[in-house]
Amino acid sequence: MAQEFKRLARYEALIIDDISYVQQDREEMEVLFALLADRYERRSLMITSNLPFSKWETIFKDPMTTAAAIDRLIHHSTIVELNLPSYRLQAAKRGVAREVSPDSTQAPVASLEQKKHAKEVNR
Repeated sequence: MAQEFKRLARYEALIIDDISYVQQDREEMEVLFALLADRYERRSLMITSNLPFSKWETIFKDPMTTAAAIDRLIHHSTIVELNLPSYRLQAAKRGVAREVSPDSTQAPVASLEQKKHAKEVNR
């Protein structure tokens, strides 16, 4: 693990997108905490989550680790909280289904028919 952290230290910033999306086991969360501790006050780390800090115990599995992780994250940080409606939910309400591109390296795309339908609905 130390060798991998050393490799990651070359990067000025790491981005962990949607930290709470997939539940991890305790051992995986210990690795994540070790990464937070390793980068603390040395390199940047950007994390997105749809959970407030008060519910991060579901991520780190126990109150002590959760408090220590949050403490390291918020010290010297800028927190950007977006209280916006979900664009996915809005699209679903408009009836605009999304298709996953056959090339898994590309983001989901709406079909041409779906785009036309969305324009008609929004008029």
